Amino acid sequence: MTEGAISFTGEDGLDNLLLLDRTQQDEAQDILYPFALDELLCKHTGNGGPAVCHLWRHPRGFVMGLRDSRLPQAAAAQDWLESLGYSTAVRSTGGAAVPLDLGVVNISLILPKQGLGDKCFRSDYERMYRLIQLALQSTGCTVDKGEIDGAYCPGDFDLSIGGIKFCGIAQRRQAQAFVVQAFVICQGSGKASAELVRSFYDRAAAGVTQADHPIVTDDKTGSLEELTSLGSSAAQAFVEAVKQVIRERQSSPDIAEAATKLWLPEPEQVHTVIDTLRNRYGIERHK
Repeated sequence: MTEGAISFTGEDGLDNLLLLDRTQQDEAQDILYPFALDELLCKHTGNGGPAVCHLWRHPRGFVMGLRDSRLPQAAAAQDWLESLGYSTAVRSTGGAAVPLDLGVVNISLILPKQGLGDKCFRSDYERMYRLIQLALQSTGCTVDKGEIDGAYCPGDFDLSIGGIKFCGIAQRRQAQAFVVQAFVICQGSGKASAELVRSFYDRAAAGVTQADHPIVTDDKTGSLEELTSLGSSAAQAFVEAVKQVIRERQSSPDIAEAATKLWLPEPEQVHTVIDTLRNRYGIERHK
């Protein structure tokens, strides 16, 4: 291994993950479909199913955080987004507003809890951080972590290159398992996506003197296409790099056994969870 290379050990929990690559299923389905699928897979993992790395994209979506949904004009801002052709939803994981398109690769690490009293919140974020670090190692770029002021969906685990955010991380925990989710802006204009989020907040917080939402500028968010040498095919290159990291940590006997435990829900089951999520976390509309 070369000097400075990043390595995983079994303690990182990334060994023998099953890969579920849905990045080519880019039809315009409900934006909550992958989130509902994660909910079901997480429950299965907690009941003895395998750990999974789920990769997915959405052609035109906009997901909001719970705090966003409580802004006074959130419903009107949601209507505006949908008039532009976005599939919208409020997600159950943490974080704030994020636009999605085919240039954004989403990663879900679905893992069992390690035991009673599991409190490894930060180590779960670190696991995703290190996975993305290693996937981008060939670019020669340093991936930093820490909140980037002015970027959308800010958090302690903003991932950035040269002070420009390209990735955010959130998580969702169940009784016996959890999901760590990352959105990675691979292609397109970071400035354009930031402007869309700012326009959403301008509408959702209209009339509020002290805004309870992130202050988004157009110079703190970028894509891997803009920040690295991956070029115009950065999304596919990044997907393949993540898959390579995972595959290098799979052992044939263990992954074969894990595959026998894989369960994928029927679409009807996913849509039932979509309805539950939308009813539980949807924006309240006053009549």
